[in-house]
Amino acid sequence: MKNKAFTLAEVLITLGIIGIVAAMTIPTLMAEYRKKVIETRLAKFYSIINQAIQLAESNYGDRTNWDELGYGLIKDDEGNETNVAVAEAWVKKYILPYIKSDVKMINKDGNVQLYFYDGSMVAISGSGWLFYPNANKYKLAENGYISQKDAGKHFFLFFYAPTIQGTLGNEHIGNGVEPYKHGWDGTKEGLLHGWYGCAQEINTRAYCTELIKQNGWKIPDDYPIKI
Repeated sequence: MKNKAFTLAEVLITLGIIGIVAAMTIPTLMAEYRKKVIETRLAKFYSIINQAIQLAESNYGDRTNWDELGYGLIKDDEGNETNVAVAEAWVKKYILPYIKSDVKMINKDGNVQLYFYDGSMVAISGSGWLFYPNANKYKLAENGYISQKDAGKHFFLFFYAPTIQGTLGNEHIGNGVEPYKHGWDGTKEGLLHGWYGCAQEINTRAYCTELIKQNGWKIPDDYPIKI
């Protein structure tokens, strides 16, 4: 009896088909994985940060009476800048004692960076908080600023303004750390095409975070930014 076996040509054809199918499906699977990571870490960050703020209120009272979360460095009694960022002192007092997960804090030039064990991080220097689901994506452009083209893709903007701060913050008064939505008209169309809309042609894309939150912390199927 002859043993049945595949010929070399048949094996090569089979491998070729497998390669074609893999080339077609793997990019889609990777994209779905990246989306899932962003969704999970956004929701987790929103939860643990606001839980920390609520717990801190039990010790320090209503958040509207807390120390101001400002920019820059703390000044001594003579008006000279120290090496302690205003944000660092605020985070050490109101946030770190109430976060139960491992967090690494770095203070650089008045900018506090909190690195979480799941690989995410948030940069805090005042009211605006930049959350990076993947901390490795945090980088400054050549001019020393954050690249706006990364908004809604590599970082997502949150805002903390429990009291009025200039012309900003009316939508955030009395709240914790929330997706940035200053000037939003309350519609999905506004989130997509408003002044800070989540659209490819808009630089700031500050509303992308709220767009995802409105969808239950799931990136919408019609999300306009390629993840």
